[in-house]
Amino acid sequence: MGKEKTKEKKEKPLEKLTAKDLRELALTLEGIVGVHAMNKNELIAAIKEAKGIVDEKKTGKAKVDVRSLKVKIKDLKEKRVAAKDAHNNRLADALRRRISNLKKKTRRAA
Repeated sequence: MGKEKTKEKKEKPLEKLTAKDLRELALTLEGIVGVHAMNKNELIAAIKEAKGIVDEKKTGKAKVDVRSLKVKIKDLKEKRVAAKDAHNNRLADALRRRISNLKKKTRRAA
């Protein structure tokens, strides 16, 4: 007389899953390396690529990759130090402003 309820798991869209669930899913798929170091957006992209899901392109602003911006900031900081050592204050000031603008972009993207 005990009716067993069978729970069917409906697949949620990847965007609705938590990062922890996405990592577990990514570990089951082959070809994805460095799962634990990835953030949610990177996990979603890697899973879609592994499954062969094509993302629809949205019209609007392009997404900003914070990591690439930080690499640019680091490079500009080195150039700024070199400009200061060469007593080129005009270039150093221009580089400072570019660094500041890139930092603002990283804050907006986060």
